[in-house]
Amino acid sequence: MKINIYYGGRGMIDDPTLTVLSVIRGVLTELDVQVEQFNLYEDKNNITSLPGTLKQADGIILAGTVEWYGIGGYLMQFLDACWLYGDKDKISGLYMAPVVMSTTYGEREGKTNLESAWEILGGLVCSGICGYIADTSVLENSIEYKKLIEKKTENIYRTISQKIACLPASNQAVKQKISIPRGADLTPQESEQLAHYVSDDNYVRTSKEDISELTDFYRGMMDQGQKSDESGELLTQFENRFHPMPGVRAKYRIIVTDKPQMKPVFLAVDGARCECTENEDAPCDATLSLTMDRLREIMDGRITFQRSFMEGSIKMKGDFTLLRNLDQIFAFKEH
Repeated sequence: MKINIYYGGRGMIDDPTLTVLSVIRGVLTELDVQVEQFNLYEDKNNITSLPGTLKQADGIILAGTVEWYGIGGYLMQFLDACWLYGDKDKISGLYMAPVVMSTTYGEREGKTNLESAWEILGGLVCSGICGYIADTSVLENSIEYKKLIEKKTENIYRTISQKIACLPASNQAVKQKISIPRGADLTPQESEQLAHYVSDDNYVRTSKEDISELTDFYRGMMDQGQKSDESGELLTQFENRFHPMPGVRAKYRIIVTDKPQMKPVFLAVDGARCECTENEDAPCDATLSLTMDRLREIMDGRITFQRSFMEGSIKMKGDFTLLRNLDQIFAFKEH
Protein backbone atom coordinates (compact mmCIF):
# COMPACT_ATOMS: atom_id res chain seq x y z
CA MET A 1 0.00 0.00 0.00
CA LYS A 2 1.21 3.50 -0.81
CA ILE A 3 0.15 6.88 0.57
CA ASN A 4 1.33 10.18 -0.89
CA ILE A 5 1.62 13.27 1.30
CA TYR A 6 1.30 16.69 -0.35
CA TYR A 7 2.53 19.38 2.01
CA GLY A 8 1.48 22.92 1.09
CA GLY A 9 3.16 24.89 3.89
CA ARG A 10 6.32 27.00 3.72
CA GLY A 11 8.62 24.44 5.34
CA MET A 12 9.41 26.59 8.40
CA ILE A 13 11.04 24.83 11.35
CA ASP A 14 8.28 25.88 13.76
CA ASP A 15 5.46 24.71 11.46
CA PRO A 16 3.23 22.43 13.59
CA THR A 17 2.02 20.61 10.47
CA LEU A 18 5.53 19.25 9.90
CA THR A 19 5.54 17.83 13.43
CA VAL A 20 2.20 16.13 12.81
CA LEU A 21 3.41 14.71 9.49
CA SER A 22 6.51 13.32 11.18
CA VAL A 23 4.33 11.33 13.59
CA ILE A 24 2.04 10.21 10.74
CA ARG A 25 4.97 8.96 8.65
CA GLY A 26 6.30 7.03 11.62
CA VAL A 27 2.98 5.25 12.20
CA LEU A 28 2.46 4.43 8.52
CA THR A 29 6.00 3.10 8.17
CA GLU A 30 5.39 0.75 11.12
CA LEU A 31 2.24 -0.45 9.34
CA ASP A 32 4.38 -1.33 6.30
CA VAL A 33 2.97 1.49 4.19
CA GLN A 34 5.11 3.10 1.50
CA VAL A 35 5.05 6.85 2.15
CA GLU A 36 6.19 9.53 -0.30
CA GLN A 37 6.05 13.22 0.63
CA PHE A 38 5.91 16.04 -1.89
CA ASN A 39 6.81 19.49 -0.54
CA LEU A 40 4.94 21.83 -2.85
CA TYR A 41 7.11 24.83 -1.97
CA GLU A 42 10.06 22.88 -3.40
CA ASP A 43 8.13 21.65 -6.47
CA LYS A 44 6.28 24.92 -7.11
CA ASN A 45 7.47 25.04 -10.73
CA ASN A 46 6.19 21.51 -11.37
CA ILE A 47 2.87 21.59 -9.50
CA THR A 48 0.88 21.18 -12.72
CA SER A 49 2.55 17.82 -13.35
CA LEU A 50 2.09 16.45 -9.82
CA PRO A 51 -1.40 14.99 -10.46
CA GLY A 52 0.46 12.30 -12.41
CA THR A 53 1.91 11.07 -9.10
CA LEU A 54 -1.59 10.04 -7.95
CA LYS A 55 -1.56 7.03 -10.25
CA GLN A 56 0.33 4.65 -7.97
CA ALA A 57 -1.19 5.88 -4.70
CA ASP A 58 -3.93 4.11 -2.72
CA GLY A 59 -4.60 7.23 -0.69
CA ILE A 60 -3.25 10.72 -0.14
CA ILE A 61 -2.85 13.26 2.63
CA LEU A 62 -3.24 16.96 1.89
CA ALA A 63 -1.44 18.92 4.58
CA GLY A 64 -1.27 22.65 5.13
CA THR A 65 -0.91 25.33 7.78
CA VAL A 66 -3.22 28.28 8.35
CA GLU A 67 -0.88 31.15 9.22
CA TRP A 68 -3.26 34.04 8.73
CA TYR A 69 -6.14 33.17 6.37
CA GLY A 70 -6.86 29.98 4.47
CA ILE A 71 -4.72 27.01 3.56
CA GLY A 72 -2.33 28.91 1.28
CA GLY A 73 -1.67 29.04 -2.43
CA TYR A 74 0.39 25.90 -3.05
CA LEU A 75 -2.36 23.50 -2.07
CA MET A 76 -4.88 25.44 -4.14
CA GLN A 77 -2.53 25.29 -7.14
CA PHE A 78 -2.23 21.53 -6.68
CA LEU A 79 -6.02 21.13 -6.51
CA ASP A 80 -6.38 23.33 -9.60
CA ALA A 81 -3.93 21.07 -11.41
CA CYS A 82 -5.93 18.00 -10.33
CA TRP A 83 -9.07 19.62 -11.74
CA LEU A 84 -7.44 20.53 -15.05
CA TYR A 85 -5.02 17.65 -15.64
CA GLY A 86 -5.81 14.90 -13.14
CA ASP A 87 -7.19 11.48 -14.09
CA LYS A 88 -10.76 11.79 -12.79
CA ASP A 89 -11.29 8.02 -12.94
CA LYS A 90 -8.30 7.51 -10.66
CA ILE A 91 -9.36 10.32 -8.33
CA SER A 92 -12.88 8.87 -8.01
CA GLY A 93 -11.49 5.86 -6.14
CA LEU A 94 -8.80 7.71 -4.17
CA TYR A 95 -9.13 8.47 -0.45
CA MET A 96 -7.90 11.82 0.86
CA ALA A 97 -7.21 12.69 4.50
CA PRO A 98 -6.81 16.42 5.29
CA VAL A 99 -4.26 17.58 7.85
CA VAL A 100 -4.61 21.26 8.72
CA MET A 101 -2.91 22.93 11.68
CA SER A 102 -3.33 26.59 12.57
CA THR A 103 -1.09 29.08 14.34
CA THR A 104 -3.81 31.74 14.31
CA TYR A 105 -7.38 30.76 13.46
CA GLY A 106 -9.26 28.76 10.82
CA GLU A 107 -8.01 25.16 10.98
CA ARG A 108 -11.54 23.73 10.87
CA GLU A 109 -12.50 25.86 7.89
CA GLY A 110 -9.28 24.86 6.13
CA LYS A 111 -10.00 21.16 6.74
CA THR A 112 -13.57 21.60 5.44
CA ASN A 113 -12.33 23.41 2.34
CA LEU A 114 -9.96 20.57 1.46
CA GLU A 115 -12.70 17.99 1.97
CA SER A 116 -15.14 19.94 -0.20
CA ALA A 117 -12.57 20.46 -2.96
CA TRP A 118 -11.68 16.76 -3.06
CA GLU A 119 -15.34 15.74 -3.15
CA ILE A 120 -15.99 18.12 -6.06
CA LEU A 121 -13.08 16.46 -7.84
CA GLY A 122 -14.98 13.20 -7.33
CA GLY A 123 -12.66 11.69 -4.72
CA LEU A 124 -13.36 10.02 -1.38
CA VAL A 125 -12.74 11.67 1.97
CA CYS A 126 -11.72 10.05 5.23
CA SER A 127 -11.45 11.62 8.67
CA GLY A 128 -8.41 13.86 8.96
CA ILE A 129 -6.63 15.90 11.60
CA CYS A 130 -6.91 19.57 12.51
CA GLY A 131 -5.90 21.63 15.50
CA TYR A 132 -4.65 24.96 16.83
CA ILE A 133 -1.01 25.01 17.94
CA ALA A 134 0.51 28.40 18.73
CA ASP A 135 3.74 26.91 20.08
CA THR A 136 5.18 23.90 18.26
CA SER A 137 7.19 22.84 21.32
CA VAL A 138 3.92 22.12 23.15
CA LEU A 139 2.95 19.65 20.41
CA GLU A 140 6.40 18.05 20.35
CA ASN A 141 6.52 17.51 24.11
CA SER A 142 2.94 16.32 24.64
CA ILE A 143 2.54 12.55 24.88
CA GLU A 144 -1.24 12.89 24.76
CA TYR A 145 -1.17 14.83 21.51
CA LYS A 146 1.18 12.30 19.99
CA LYS A 147 -1.08 9.40 20.96
CA LEU A 148 -4.08 11.24 19.53
CA ILE A 149 -2.29 11.77 16.19
CA GLU A 150 -1.22 8.13 16.13
CA LYS A 151 -4.80 7.00 16.75
CA LYS A 152 -6.15 9.19 13.96
CA THR A 153 -3.42 7.94 11.62
CA GLU A 154 -4.46 4.36 12.33
CA ASN A 155 -8.03 5.31 11.41
CA ILE A 156 -6.78 6.82 8.15
CA TYR A 157 -4.85 3.63 7.41
CA ARG A 158 -7.87 1.46 8.21
CA THR A 159 -10.18 3.50 5.98
CA ILE A 160 -7.80 3.36 3.00
CA SER A 161 -6.71 -0.27 3.36
CA GLN A 162 -10.23 -1.59 3.91
CA LYS A 163 -11.76 0.83 1.40
CA ILE A 164 -14.51 1.71 3.82
CA ALA A 165 -17.53 3.03 1.97
CA CYS A 166 -18.42 6.71 2.14
CA LEU A 167 -21.94 8.09 1.97
CA PRO A 168 -22.58 10.20 -1.19
CA ALA A 169 -21.81 13.91 -0.80
CA SER A 170 -23.78 16.75 -2.34
CA ASN A 171 -20.51 18.23 -3.63
CA GLN A 172 -20.20 15.26 -5.98
CA ALA A 173 -23.74 15.89 -7.23
CA VAL A 174 -22.82 19.51 -7.91
CA LYS A 175 -19.82 18.34 -9.94
CA GLN A 176 -21.98 16.04 -12.04
CA LYS A 177 -24.62 18.72 -12.76
CA ILE A 178 -22.91 22.06 -13.14
CA SER A 179 -19.20 21.99 -12.33
CA ILE A 180 -18.09 20.81 -15.75
CA PRO A 181 -14.62 22.04 -16.68
CA ARG A 182 -14.44 23.92 -19.94
CA GLY A 183 -12.00 22.84 -22.58
CA ALA A 184 -11.21 19.90 -24.81
CA ASP A 185 -12.28 16.38 -23.83
CA LEU A 186 -8.82 14.94 -23.25
CA THR A 187 -7.84 11.44 -22.24
CA PRO A 188 -5.93 11.02 -18.94
CA GLN A 189 -2.74 10.44 -20.94
CA GLU A 190 -3.27 13.62 -22.95
CA SER A 191 -4.03 15.59 -19.78
CA GLU A 192 -0.87 14.32 -18.15
CA GLN A 193 1.20 15.24 -21.20
CA LEU A 194 -0.39 18.69 -21.26
CA ALA A 195 0.45 19.13 -17.57
CA HIS A 196 4.13 18.45 -18.32
CA TYR A 197 4.08 21.05 -21.10
CA VAL A 198 2.43 23.63 -18.82
CA SER A 199 5.05 23.07 -16.11
CA ASP A 200 7.89 23.59 -18.61
CA ASP A 201 8.70 27.31 -18.46
CA ASN A 202 10.81 27.20 -21.63
CA TYR A 203 8.02 25.49 -23.57
CA VAL A 204 5.42 27.97 -22.30
CA ARG A 205 7.64 30.95 -23.12
CA THR A 206 8.43 29.61 -26.60
CA SER A 207 4.75 28.89 -27.25
CA LYS A 208 3.78 32.43 -26.24
CA GLU A 209 6.42 33.85 -28.55
CA ASP A 210 5.20 31.66 -31.43
CA ILE A 211 1.60 32.71 -30.82
CA SER A 212 2.65 36.36 -30.72
CA GLU A 213 4.53 36.00 -34.01
CA LEU A 214 1.56 34.29 -35.67
CA THR A 215 -0.78 36.97 -34.33
CA ASP A 216 1.43 39.73 -35.73
CA PHE A 217 1.73 37.87 -39.03
CA TYR A 218 -2.00 37.45 -39.55
CA ARG A 219 -2.72 40.96 -38.30
CA GLY A 220 -0.22 42.21 -40.86
CA MET A 221 -1.96 40.23 -43.58
CA MET A 222 -5.31 41.71 -42.56
CA ASP A 223 -3.86 45.22 -42.42
CA GLN A 224 -2.22 44.67 -45.80
CA GLY A 225 -5.51 43.51 -47.28
CA GLN A 226 -7.35 46.49 -45.83
CA LYS A 227 -4.62 48.86 -46.98
CA SER A 228 -4.64 47.46 -50.50
CA ASP A 229 -8.40 47.79 -50.71
CA GLU A 230 -8.32 51.44 -49.62
CA SER A 231 -5.37 52.30 -51.85
CA GLY A 232 -6.95 50.55 -54.80
CA GLU A 233 -10.18 52.50 -54.28
CA LEU A 234 -8.31 55.82 -54.22
CA LEU A 235 -6.26 55.03 -57.30
CA THR A 236 -9.38 53.98 -59.22
CA GLN A 237 -11.17 57.22 -58.37
CA PHE A 238 -8.21 59.32 -59.45
CA GLU A 239 -8.01 57.41 -62.74
CA ASN A 240 -11.75 57.76 -63.36
CA ARG A 241 -11.80 61.49 -62.57
CA PHE A 242 -8.71 62.39 -64.60
CA HIS A 243 -9.33 65.34 -66.95
CA PRO A 244 -6.45 65.80 -69.46
CA MET A 245 -4.98 69.30 -69.75
CA PRO A 246 -2.59 69.96 -72.64
CA GLY A 247 0.81 71.22 -71.61
CA VAL A 248 0.48 70.28 -67.91
CA ARG A 249 3.30 68.14 -66.57
CA ALA A 250 3.52 67.46 -62.83
CA LYS A 251 4.17 64.75 -60.30
CA TYR A 252 2.19 64.72 -57.07
CA ARG A 253 2.58 62.63 -53.94
CA ILE A 254 -0.42 62.42 -51.57
CA ILE A 255 0.26 61.14 -48.04
CA VAL A 256 -2.67 60.02 -45.86
CA THR A 257 -1.45 60.96 -42.38
CA ASP A 258 -3.85 58.83 -40.31
CA LYS A 259 -3.08 55.67 -42.34
CA PRO A 260 0.61 55.04 -41.61
CA GLN A 261 0.50 51.55 -43.16
CA MET A 262 -0.75 52.92 -46.48
CA LYS A 263 1.82 53.86 -49.11
CA PRO A 264 1.53 57.36 -50.59
CA VAL A 265 -0.54 57.85 -53.74
CA PHE A 266 1.71 58.91 -56.62
CA LEU A 267 0.18 60.85 -59.54
CA ALA A 268 2.31 61.48 -62.63
CA VAL A 269 0.50 63.76 -65.10
CA ASP A 270 1.87 64.38 -68.59
CA GLY A 271 -0.69 66.13 -70.80
CA ALA A 272 -3.25 63.52 -71.83
CA ARG A 273 -1.66 60.75 -69.76
CA CYS A 274 -1.88 60.10 -66.04
CA GLU A 275 -0.13 57.36 -64.06
CA CYS A 276 -1.77 56.54 -60.70
CA THR A 277 0.29 54.22 -58.46
CA GLU A 278 1.55 53.63 -54.92
CA ASN A 279 5.06 54.97 -54.57
CA GLU A 280 6.92 56.62 -51.72
CA ASP A 281 10.37 56.93 -53.32
CA ALA A 282 9.80 58.44 -56.77
CA PRO A 283 10.76 62.13 -57.11
CA CYS A 284 7.83 64.53 -57.22
CA ASP A 285 7.06 68.21 -57.72
CA ALA A 286 4.57 68.59 -54.86
CA THR A 287 3.81 66.57 -51.72
CA LEU A 288 0.42 66.89 -50.00
CA SER A 289 -0.37 65.53 -46.49
CA LEU A 290 -3.95 65.20 -45.25
CA THR A 291 -6.27 62.85 -43.39
CA MET A 292 -8.36 60.15 -45.03
CA ASP A 293 -11.59 61.91 -44.05
CA ARG A 294 -10.51 65.13 -45.75
CA LEU A 295 -9.34 63.24 -48.86
CA ARG A 296 -12.71 61.51 -49.12
CA GLU A 297 -14.48 64.88 -48.79
CA ILE A 298 -12.40 66.16 -51.72
CA MET A 299 -13.09 63.08 -53.82
CA ASP A 300 -16.81 63.34 -53.01
CA GLY A 301 -16.75 66.89 -54.35
CA ARG A 302 -17.61 68.61 -51.08
CA ILE A 303 -14.40 70.67 -51.03
CA THR A 304 -11.35 71.33 -53.23
CA PHE A 305 -7.65 70.74 -52.67
CA GLN A 306 -6.97 74.48 -52.76
CA ARG A 307 -9.70 75.37 -50.29
CA SER A 308 -8.55 72.64 -47.93
CA PHE A 309 -5.03 74.06 -48.09
CA MET A 310 -6.33 77.54 -47.29
CA GLU A 311 -8.22 76.13 -44.28
CA GLY A 312 -5.06 74.46 -43.01
CA SER A 313 -6.26 70.85 -43.35
CA ILE A 314 -3.63 70.12 -46.05
CA LYS A 315 0.09 70.57 -45.61
CA MET A 316 2.11 70.97 -48.79
CA LYS A 317 5.75 70.95 -49.84
CA GLY A 318 7.08 71.78 -53.29
CA ASP A 319 5.73 73.93 -56.12
CA PHE A 320 2.63 75.67 -54.73
CA THR A 321 1.50 76.74 -58.21
CA LEU A 322 0.69 73.12 -58.98
CA LEU A 323 -2.02 72.99 -56.32
CA ARG A 324 -4.52 74.90 -58.46
CA ASN A 325 -3.86 72.59 -61.40
CA LEU A 326 -4.66 69.59 -59.23
CA ASP A 327 -8.29 70.69 -58.86
CA GLN A 328 -8.53 71.18 -62.64
CA ILE A 329 -6.82 67.94 -63.64
CA PHE A 330 -9.07 65.78 -61.44
CA ALA A 331 -12.73 66.70 -61.80
CA PHE A 332 -13.92 66.49 -58.19
CA LYS A 333 -16.62 69.15 -58.31
CA GLU A 334 -17.63 70.94 -55.13
CA HIS A 335 -21.38 70.72 -54.36
